[in-house]
Amino acid sequence: MANDGQEKPLAPKRAIQPFPITVDEELSIELRKQRKGFRKCTICCGIITAILLIFAVIMLILGFTVLHVKNPKINMNSVSIMGFDPPNVTTNLTVVADVSVKNTNVAAFKFEKSNSSLLYHGTVVGLGDIPRGVAKARRTLRLNVTFDITAAKIGGKQEFQSDLGTGKLPFQSYTKINGRVKILNIIKRKVTVTMNCSIAVNVTNGAIVDQDCKKRVLI
Repeated sequence: MANDGQEKPLAPKRAIQPFPITVDEELSIELRKQRKGFRKCTICCGIITAILLIFAVIMLILGFTVLHVKNPKINMNSVSIMGFDPPNVTTNLTVVADVSVKNTNVAAFKFEKSNSSLLYHGTVVGLGDIPRGVAKARRTLRLNVTFDITAAKIGGKQEFQSDLGTGKLPFQSYTKINGRVKILNIIKRKVTVTMNCSIAVNVTNGAIVDQDCKKRVLI
């Protein structure tokens, strides 16, 4: 006979069944997920847009300051004449012009080989070679341009005697330099610098008494 005091085993607990999720609740959960994803996407897009705007502003500022390509400047500093013996201009003359190329850019200005012409009353009486060169960033390059002048072309002009009477021989020079400026391999620009000078030479000592130069930059 079983012991009345013996405890009876407890009946197993029933598993708690979760309440079924309705269609509206599923839709609500899905909408919350979509809103959360949309907020994340909006934040990411906003950050990317802000970075791009900052980058654009920085590039715009650099474009007007550091990365702005400035026009090189060319100047004729002085001119000297050798072999000048007026009024009998029978031997060829040598004219040496001191020319400077000033580059104010943050990158070098590289220019090609070119030449300069010397004219007397519209007739070319001498040519000078300008070698290929590089004007370093924010530096000035000095060049000596030598002209070999044919004396017969000067003495054969009908204006020569009248110019001797005034005490001055008028010359004109034309110089053209083609080059380019390249900044960080991003900004590249070709530049052509021209210079026209009117020079008056004293017939007594060959000194330069008047000089007027006009410069022009072609892009």
